[in-house]
Amino acid sequence: MSDSAKPTVHIDNERTRVTQWLFDKRGDSTGWHRHEFDYVIVPLADGTLQIEGPDGTTSHAELTSGVPYYREAGVEHDVISANDYPFAFMEIEIKQ
Repeated sequence: MSDSAKPTVHIDNERTRVTQWLFDKRGDSTGWHRHEFDYVIVPLADGTLQIEGPDGTTSHAELTSGVPYYREAGVEHDVISANDYPFAFMEIEIKQ
């Protein structure tokens, strides 16, 4: 898998960064990254993401369109589409 998901930054100022992540097809991924800020994810469609952790663990997240979730800074992972259709979410980072 490669870091083939497409990020589009919509807002980036001293307080927040808002990025839309588009996964065109199954297997598209963000690539390994560590979140430096607390963040909120808002799915733009129903779908499933595969999450790979730094310790080699793999889990699946079932997401519902418009239902957000919050994570604290420090999360490290690769996020991979497990959908047979395009999938997207908005990532809202809360800068310190």
